[in-house]
Amino acid sequence: MLWWEEELCERIAAGGRFVIRFDNRDTGRSTFYPPGEPGYKHSDLVADAVAVLDAYDVERAHVVGRSMSGGTALALAVDHPGRVVTVTFVTTTTGDVEMGSADFPPEPDPTDADKVLDHLVGAMAAYSGGSPHFDPAAVRALGERDLARGGPIASTLANHYLMEFDAPANGGFGDIAVPTLVVQGEVDPVFGPRHGEALAAAVPGARLLVLPDTGHDVPPPTWDLFVPALLEHTA
Repeated sequence: MLWWEEELCERIAAGGRFVIRFDNRDTGRSTFYPPGEPGYKHSDLVADAVAVLDAYDVERAHVVGRSMSGGTALALAVDHPGRVVTVTFVTTTTGDVEMGSADFPPEPDPTDADKVLDHLVGAMAAYSGGSPHFDPAAVRALGERDLARGGPIASTLANHYLMEFDAPANGGFGDIAVPTLVVQGEVDPVFGPRHGEALAAAVPGARLLVLPDTGHDVPPPTWDLFVPALLEHTA
């Protein structure tokens, strides 16, 4: 899970937290499935997260879910409440607010690494919403590392969008009973500010943190705001 950058994780760890990041299926060094044929649904990713906690002998954790993994964080909180101390949702949505749009580049030829990297940089530029924090050179360097350690990129590009997003068995956002922080990018073109506001309103007692001039990510210039807020929330 290289997109949770090492320096960010190190800053969080320096605050006394034991940080676990892991590769979802069809990413990094996890299990890969044929492109267009995900052999799993979202609840399987939730079960994977529980298995990771079990492997580390972690009984209860502060769960941070970003974008798609906000659904994983929700399911952990309501279906496995005994495993969750706090929840932090980052650039995600309840699904009840209309999504925004961005000018994403066309899908690349997955056999051409240079075109895949160009696509990745273009997609992340679109996700940034024109943020001044966007650093194309840093994104390309991270993408090169990700491609070098991962499996078939065609599966990564397709399968998470095709899997079944089955709902948690035991409720929704209003049923979360642990302290909750919602982190929202001010200029997120996909899940804009109304998404963060709706999510914070849906979870009892949730707190909303808006990252100024930030899109659908948590770039390094925001860490001086994000990390202290996360450490305070998980204290």
